[in-house]
Amino acid sequence: MLKKVIQVPVDEELLTALDQLSRKQRKTRSELIRQACRRYLGQAESEELDRLYQQGYERLPEEPEPGEAQVALAGEILPKES
Repeated sequence: MLKKVIQVPVDEELLTALDQLSRKQRKTRSELIRQACRRYLGQAESEELDRLYQQGYERLPEEPEPGEAQVALAGEILPKES
């Protein structure tokens, strides 16, 4: 994959912590930053899907009856188990 070089200003404290982790994990600073970006993008995508899922249920909530039926059925089955 073709990589593009970018410049990102960071404060000294962050740079020091990044360099320490880089040495500890024996990875380049660039690789750590790429991993952090991938994780952040994955987390952002997951949060967006959660938000859309929640909006869907707010627009069209589940009917309570199926849940109540499942509880009643579980009440009939579970006492029979040892």
